Amino acid sequence: MALSIRDRETDEAVRRLARLKQKGLTETIREAVENELKRVQGGTPLVKRIEALHRELEKYPRTGMKADKAFFDSLNDE
Repeated sequence: MALSIRDRETDEAVRRLARLKQKGLTETIREAVENELKRVQGGTPLVKRIEALHRELEKYPRTGMKADKAFFDSLNDE
């Protein structure tokens, strides 16, 4: 099977990535496509990730302290 890339910018991007990874063009394209497929198909949606972070943060007790200018100045010994 053949894949013909007629777009100069795409061709250059693939070649740059292949050089950086020190791999052939076919392997570079395959890895890039497989990684993108995993990201699109198997990834957790952003909303779900944010909800999980929110649940994790809710486990910590509220101190009532405010992160105002004085707080940040104290971190820098000002």
